[in-house]
Amino acid sequence: MDAGVKTKKPGGQLERARKGEVNAHALIKSVGIIGAGQMGNGIAHVVALSGYDVALYDVQRDTIDKARVTIERNMARQVSRGIITDAEMQNALTRIHIASDLEAIGEADLVIEAAVEDEAVKRKIFTELCPKLKKSTVLATNTSSISITRLASITDRPERFIGIHFMNPVPMMQLVELIRGIATEDETFTLAKSFIETLGKCIAVSEDFPAFIVNRILLPMINEAVYTLYEGVGTVESIDRAMRMGANHPMGPLELADFIGLDTCLSVMQVLYEGLADSKYRPCPLLVKYVEAGWLGRKTQRGFYDYRGEKPVPTR
Repeated sequence: MDAGVKTKKPGGQLERARKGEVNAHALIKSVGIIGAGQMGNGIAHVVALSGYDVALYDVQRDTIDKARVTIERNMARQVSRGIITDAEMQNALTRIHIASDLEAIGEADLVIEAAVEDEAVKRKIFTELCPKLKKSTVLATNTSSISITRLASITDRPERFIGIHFMNPVPMMQLVELIRGIATEDETFTLAKSFIETLGKCIAVSEDFPAFIVNRILLPMINEAVYTLYEGVGTVESIDRAMRMGANHPMGPLELADFIGLDTCLSVMQVLYEGLADSKYRPCPLLVKYVEAGWLGRKTQRGFYDYRGEKPVPTR
C-alpha cells in the first residue's frame, strides 16, 4: 500500500480504479489549469498529449499567447526527436482551449492551480474559484512548498483537495510529488494517483511538511551555493563548474536557480525557514538582493547570469 493511503471499505468506482478495473480517463474528461506560465503550460502540454481536454486560464492574456507558442514549439521538438508523432501533436493541440475567465474552468472534472508560488495569490484564486466549480470537481495545487492542509482549509472541498507537484520542465521530467492534506480523502488520493499514471509519470508520495521532498533537499543546496558566492569562496562560474564536474550535476546550482526563478527559490526558502524555524534554512541575503532588484533569472533575462547577449555572462 502507498504511504499515506488509509484503508477503505471495498466498493465504488474509485475503489475499482485502485484494482485496475477503471482508470482516471473514466472519471476525468476535462482538466482546468490556472496559470499559463512555465509550469502551467508544461502541465497543459502533457495533459493534452495524454488525451484529456484542457481549459487553460491566466489573468494575463499575453502569458496565454506565449504559452500556446511554447507548447507548440515543445511538441514540435518532440516530433523531431521521434518521441511523439505529428498526428499526436495535432490532436493534443486541438484539446487545449483558452478559458476567458474562471467561470470557463467551472465544468472541469479536475482543476490544477499552477500560479506563482505566493500563498496570498493562491488563497485568492481558490476563494474566487470554488463557487464556480461542480461539487464533484477535484481541486489540486502545483505548489512546490506551501502546506496542502492550509490551502485546502480555505476551500469548500478540503476532502477533494490534493497537492500534485510536477517537476520543471514538465514534459521532460518524470517525477510528480503527490501530497495529501490532513482532510484529503482516499478517493481523491486514488484518483490523483491514477491520473498521474495516465500521464506516464512516476509518483513520490510526500507527507505535508514544508517543501515536501525534492525542494526540501534541493533548495537548501542552491541557497548554500548562493552563500558560497556571497562569502567570496568562489565565483559564479567556479561554483557551477565545481558542481557540474565535481558532483556530476547536469547543471550548476546557480544556473539551476536562474532556470527555476530566483523569486521561487526565495519563496521556498522562506517557507522552510518559517515553517521549520531552523536557522540552516535562512535565505541568503544575496538571494534576497537579486529578487529585490528584479533579477529573477532566465525569465527576466538577468539573474546570476546575464542572458541578454549571445552567451550567458556571470553578473557577479
